[in-house]
Formats: sequence, structure tokens, C-alpha cells
Amino acid sequence: MKLISIIVPCYNEEEVLPLFYGEIYKVINQMKSVHGELEFELLFINDGSKDRTLEILRDFAEKDKNVRYISFSRNFGKEAGMYAGLENAKGDYAVIMDADLQHPPKFIPKMYEYVLSGEYDCATTRRVSRKGESKVRSWFARKFYKIMNKISQTEIVDGAQDFRFMTRQMVDAILSMKEYNRFSKGIFSWVGFRTKYIEYENVERAAGTTAWSFWSLFKYSLEGIFAFSTAPLALASLLGILSCAIAFIMIICIIVKTLVFGESVQGFPTIMCGIFFVGGLQLFCTGILGQYLSKTYMESKQRPIYIIGETEKNIRNEKNK
Repeated sequence: MKLISIIVPCYNEEEVLPLFYGEIYKVINQMKSVHGELEFELLFINDGSKDRTLEILRDFAEKDKNVRYISFSRNFGKEAGMYAGLENAKGDYAVIMDADLQHPPKFIPKMYEYVLSGEYDCATTRRVSRKGESKVRSWFARKFYKIMNKISQTEIVDGAQDFRFMTRQMVDAILSMKEYNRFSKGIFSWVGFRTKYIEYENVERAAGTTAWSFWSLFKYSLEGIFAFSTAPLALASLLGILSCAIAFIMIICIIVKTLVFGESVQGFPTIMCGIFFVGGLQLFCTGILGQYLSKTYMESKQRPIYIIGETEKNIRNEKNK
């Protein structure tokens, strides 16, 4: 028998969880009818939800022995949720997907076939359109991938999703990277392995609202840049060299204008412009250094990536008493 662990990070998903549960079981039953050797476990990760998500997961676990869940003590973020799922998955294969049905479960059988063939270690989906997103958000997303692939040695495919079907070997490779500041899109590419990309049109949420605001995505993109590129540090150095060159040229110009043309030097405006320019440049470069230093500081603390508050074992132990 082969076990497939389906990992589902959840944050305030009370509206969509019943829909997801019904859809995923349609796919599970379909796959079992074709591949009799398959078994499944559903591993839900409750990332500190503030709605009825945990209550629904408890109900699933009471009624279905194939359902497991991990509930965090607070909100640790989706990255921690994916890591917790992979770390606690028991399967020979692992699938990561969202509960909002933007990752269509119907692709799982096709993913399994690609990995089963032995030609690939991972099968994932790639959006070829951003239907349903605002133009501004789509523009920034495309620019992020272009910039990231230019400044980083790790290729991140535009539109690639966290929705992935992976072998145990790839899962173990990802788990070996225990960094606190995680950017999984980069980690998936960095560990290598043969990956099949399945293209599809963007699908909107089945219910509920997304927790990813524009600002959250912007901060997440910065995490990716600082995690997989040192180009900002090189940029700070280049800006320092450029400012020195500009200052040197300005000094030459002032000397020539004074000695050759006899023009008087305007003191106050020149000094103020120089102070603001150099001061702003220094603060910008210091900010870049500060970002890398803060990441190093957080890594040095060696804090756990997540803390478990409750699992399905709690309710099952209470039930057996």
C-alpha cells in the first residue's frame, strides 16, 4: 500500500472547508477505484484561525479516521503551516494545497501519474492567467518574478503554485532546510528535483475571503528577495560608489567654475542638497543591511517555526476515556 498525505493549511476557512471536504473525497474515491494500492490521509493545519475552522476540523476528525489536524497555539503564517504539514505527514507522497479550491483537486490524479511514471519527482500547477485579480496586483506579481529571476540564482517560475505533489525524497530535502525565515517558492526550486508544471487558468475562491492583502503579498515578496538573493547588498555598495563619483564630479565642477569662470559658489542650497542626498542614500543602504541583519538575528534565536496547541489525538483520547 502507498499512502498519500494531503496537507491543507487553513486560516479562517469555515465557509469553504465543507465544500473542500466533499470535493477532495470525490477525487480520493476516484483514485482508489483506479489504483487499489492507494491510501489517503487528510492533514489539516489550523493556523490560529479566529472563526469556526477548528470546530469543523474537530468534527471531521471525529467522523473520519483518515482526517488528522494540527492546530497552532497562534497564527504563525502559511509558511509555518506548510512546514508543519510536511514534517508531520506520514505518506510516501505529500500534496500541499489550499482549502479555498483555487487549487483544483481534479489535478491530483494527473499529478500522481506524472510522479508514478518515474520521470518526475514533483508535479505542480502553474497559472497562465490571473483572471479575477486586479490589474495592479497582477502587474506587481509579474514584475516580482522578473526581478527575482534576474537577481537570484534560484529560478522561480512565474505563476507556479504551492499546490504540489511530491515524493518522500523531495519532502525530506525540504525538511532539511530548517530556516526560520521561509520562502517556500524559492525552497521548492532550490532543492532541485525533476518537476512537471501543469498549466491552468486561474480559479477564484469557492467561498470566503482571502487573507492575502496587497501589503501582505508585498512583504512576502521582500522575504523571497532577502532569502534567495544578495543583490540588494551589492546595490548598496554600487550606490555608495555612485554617490562618491557624483560628489567628486561636483567638486571638480565647483573648482572649475570658481577658478576659470570666476563664479561664486552658492553655499547654503549646495550644502543642503548634498546633505539630503547623502543622508537619504546612507539610510537606504543602512535599511538594506538592517533587513539582512534582522534575518540573521531571527535565525540565531533558533525559535521553533510553529507551536502545536492541539491535534486530533486530543479529541480521540477524550473519546476513548
